[in-house]
Amino acid sequence: MAIPGTTPFDGEQAQKGYALNKMCFSFNSADNRKAFLQDEEAYMRTYGLTDVQAAAIRSKQVLQLIDAGGNAYYLAKFAGIFGLDMQDVGAQQTGMTKEAFKAKLCAAAHAPL
Repeated sequence: MAIPGTTPFDGEQAQKGYALNKMCFSFNSADNRKAFLQDEEAYMRTYGLTDVQAAAIRSKQVLQLIDAGGNAYYLAKFAGIFGLDMQDVGAQQTGMTKEAFKAKLCAAAHAPL
């Protein structure tokens, strides 16, 4: 069942995003994070990103990255380079500010079941 506004991570997305996710996985290494920050364009070329994927990386917009085949778990490694956490990512995905997103999470955590 499709959920409006979402991009399911299925086999097709996995194939489409293989290079992007492989690159983001490489950010487990501090040396790789440093290399990326020194020359983002060269680093992206090393992994053979498509033009769409490279544009999504440049934009730092999670929804574009997911649409380009990015997996949220690997994208978190990319976001971490720029000091973004999963609340920043959630805020981007919902179109909210981080503060509003955090307030929504807190309200949901304290809501009766």
